[in-house]
Amino acid sequence: MRKFCFIIILLSFCFGIKAAVVEPTNEGIIKVSRFYPNPATTVIYFEFKNNDASYTLQIYNFLGKKLISQQVNSSKISISLDNFYRGLYVYQLRDASGNIEESGKFQILK
Repeated sequence: MRKFCFIIILLSFCFGIKAAVVEPTNEGIIKVSRFYPNPATTVIYFEFKNNDASYTLQIYNFLGKKLISQQVNSSKISISLDNFYRGLYVYQLRDASGNIEESGKFQILK
């Protein structure tokens, strides 16, 4: 494998093949800056770096069933956990076309 990588690098220098490096931009991209508390008991808070109504926060149980789908319309969202059971949950931040921008997991202890 090392020889193969060396040969590819050598050929790229010999024939002038250039690899294009594309730097991602973070302009206008919403991200979850933090969520707390983790583990949660009664409520969980999600804070965003910037808010845009075209993003949706979705919460799934560990089996993959969607429990909540909430539009991101402020820089901080609180979700009541009264109807949730103890266990692991997954959050996904989706854009307007349904692509996952960010995901993570949190735990509920009751």
